[in-house]
Amino acid sequence: MVVRHGLRMLLESEPDFEVVGEAGDLDETRRYVLMRQPDVLILDLTMPDGTSIDLIPQLRERSPQTRIVVLTMHEEPAFARSALAAGALGYVLKEAADEELIDAVRRAAANERYLNPRLGARLASEPASGLPGGLSEREVEVLRLIALGHTNSEIAAKLFLSVRTVETHRAHIQQKLRLSTRSELVRYALDQRLISAE
Repeated sequence: MVVRHGLRMLLESEPDFEVVGEAGDLDETRRYVLMRQPDVLILDLTMPDGTSIDLIPQLRERSPQTRIVVLTMHEEPAFARSALAAGALGYVLKEAADEELIDAVRRAAANERYLNPRLGARLASEPASGLPGGLSEREVEVLRLIALGHTNSEIAAKLFLSVRTVETHRAHIQQKLRLSTRSELVRYALDQRLISAE
């Protein structure tokens, strides 16, 4: 709430901006966008009721004139790739200066892309992963064990990780692949030949 209030004050200080609404979760965001059809939506990747990555293509389809700028603390290139691939035009880190967000919003309104410069440099310097879905080698290991039916505790023991670390890997896998259920992960692992159907 405090962050949203500060964001609203920042945007309203610009004479050519008008804030038409704000939302605190995915459902509220969906309702506001469909009802108000804003020119630009500033969207956090992590919402109280889940990740907003899957919401981006839905909003782009149902409100095509709404340009989306992601404002997030996630500086991993994989998150930026996922957000841009889903249809976001901008990706700004929360630690960035106010001017950077204002610039990203203006560019989005003009249908231009904006990517945090430091993150853009990392994306450019990193070769595209040859692993499925842009997963890391560790994430592929975790995915394979999930698909084979192992619990988070069993995976943690096999890979000498904490259960929490396994849960984090699992969340990242689901986010990158945009899959939510174990059966979907199993099907993906089969399709990618990470496991056999036998």
